[in-house]
Amino acid sequence: MNEPVKLDRALGLWSVVLFGLAYMTPMIVFGTFGALATASQGTTAMAYLVASAAILLTAMSYGVMARVYPVAGSSYTYARKSISPSVGFLVGWAVLLDYFFLPMVIWLIGAAYLTSAFPAIPAWIWIVAFIGLTTAVNVIGIVFANRVNFILMLVQFGVLIAFLFLAARYVVAANGPGGLISVEPFFKADVPFSASAAGAAIAAYSFLGFDAVSTLTEETRDARRTMPRAILITALAGGLIFVLAGYITQLAHPGFQFESVDAAATEIGKAVGGDVFVTLFLATLVVAQFTSGLAAQASVGRLLFAMGRDRVLPSAIFGQLHPKWHTPVLNLALVGIVGLLALTMDVTTSTSFINFGAFLAFTAVNISVIALYLRGEQQVRPIGVLFGLIIPAVAAVCDLYLLINLDGHAKLLGLIWLAIGVVYLAYLTKFFRVAPPEMDFVE
Repeated sequence: MNEPVKLDRALGLWSVVLFGLAYMTPMIVFGTFGALATASQGTTAMAYLVASAAILLTAMSYGVMARVYPVAGSSYTYARKSISPSVGFLVGWAVLLDYFFLPMVIWLIGAAYLTSAFPAIPAWIWIVAFIGLTTAVNVIGIVFANRVNFILMLVQFGVLIAFLFLAARYVVAANGPGGLISVEPFFKADVPFSASAAGAAIAAYSFLGFDAVSTLTEETRDARRTMPRAILITALAGGLIFVLAGYITQLAHPGFQFESVDAAATEIGKAVGGDVFVTLFLATLVVAQFTSGLAAQASVGRLLFAMGRDRVLPSAIFGQLHPKWHTPVLNLALVGIVGLLALTMDVTTSTSFINFGAFLAFTAVNISVIALYLRGEQQVRPIGVLFGLIIPAVAAVCDLYLLINLDGHAKLLGLIWLAIGVVYLAYLTKFFRVAPPEMDFVE
């Protein structure tokens, strides 16, 4: 009798952490700097600090849930098993909004920076080129090796460190060594905390990926012990990188007025490093965005295929693979069509769309821990009231607070998307008389 195929448990702690950091794309701190500095009115470091605090608290809850349910699926699985199948479905539905808009944001950021470098070429040409090229590559089914992604991550870290070194040198040249010590990237007398909170709501976009490590649970050695540590280390490392980068970059450009808000880092990079450095910076950022766009589009195409295969979505449309390339061509094309919305959006609004689903998912994970603790779950009850009740409750409040501070258009679209999800769930469950179909995230 044949044994069922299982994923190999070959990954250790630092392999998982590196995956999480690579997924977050370290240079994204520059991709969104203009939007973040504008929203926070020049208190970028505080915005990242607030976002980091909320993410770290939520990461503790992810760690608890990964210990209880060491399987793939992340927030969807946790909410489904801890709260109810219907809540789990709606969490998955909210996360689907993230997946849909993530490639669009990546393409939009890449196009914004290319437009700043080549102003004679309209932005829409870059966006269409990104969409066309990534869709073609994903349809054909080319997969980039982990080694290539790892090398790219090292290059990103190298350019990031160089950018911060040059920015720090620029600050010292202008203000002396004492110029590197300032509270202004955190506090300004004329800037209300609500502005920093609005910035934090955007800053959370940079952390998307800390929870993605939970999808590797079934491929990790001693997952119940390794995964909670990996999630926390990834969130902490990301927070340190983003706060430091936000702090030094904000010192190099104290205000929040830019020639192009969506491509602000190019302006700063040219000021601190000159034309040669800004060319290297731009090339690295665009390559990173292209690679991220490939992965993001492939992920949402795979997710839609899984939902079609499991009859969560219509199988005849979403559950089909191309007979030659064995890829979900219709799903990938749909993602590309949605990506065309980038022609009418800016970075601030588009990242907010993604964060709406993320904050709902984060809140659901925190509530999942509370639900298990109150039910006396054997693996959760021993962690005590602090980690089983107080911390997840505070984290849930923080996540909801950041959600409230999102762009108004994002909140409206998110609520409409949720309403559609409720109607669709009612249809699937015959008006909630049967359980919704369950997603299988493992092939």
